[in-house]
Amino acid sequence: MTLPPIEDEVARYYTDKVRTHGAAPRGVDWNSAESQQLRFRKLLQVVAGDGPFTLTDYGCGYGALLDTLAGDRRLLDYQGFDISTAMVDAARQRHAARANCRFTTDAAELSATDHVVASGIFNVRLGIEAQRWRQYAVSTLQRLADLARVGFAFNMLTSYSDAERQRPDLYYADPMQWFDHCKRHLAPRVSLLHDYALWEFTILVWK
Repeated sequence: MTLPPIEDEVARYYTDKVRTHGAAPRGVDWNSAESQQLRFRKLLQVVAGDGPFTLTDYGCGYGALLDTLAGDRRLLDYQGFDISTAMVDAARQRHAARANCRFTTDAAELSATDHVVASGIFNVRLGIEAQRWRQYAVSTLQRLADLARVGFAFNMLTSYSDAERQRPDLYYADPMQWFDHCKRHLAPRVSLLHDYALWEFTILVWK
């Protein structure tokens, strides 16, 4: 499978991370397991109610979110997608014994699910120009919306981060700009979460 140029760059970056650090938070470029779990808790707020659900993990890495969902009996089916083959190989190995889950690097294999979550996929833009990266994010969010029957959630680094600590290879987004985009173009019900102790925000979108 041939990836578009932007995704090819990002795939190579994350492939190097997982080969260097293994199936661990640093393998998907997070600082700690605690921050990773906090992100998951925020994203999973999109799954409202007590009923059963299906879920797509878009940018699944080595499948850490599935560990978090392991005890949730409401989860009927899980599909994980990542553009890094090394990540998907690690996820398949990690969850080989688990039923009702599958992993793929081919977006064409994804089917619609009740919910879609995407953690960290918009952060690392490397040397890609910011406006081009924003256009990539817009098209990717449309993919998430198309896959989700009920709702989807994603996170981004916040432009409210201290300027002197911002890295030039990362994308720092204006949270209100992305709230407005989702509200105007993707769905009528949108929630912005910017109340937790990380330099990022989470947006939840329900159709």
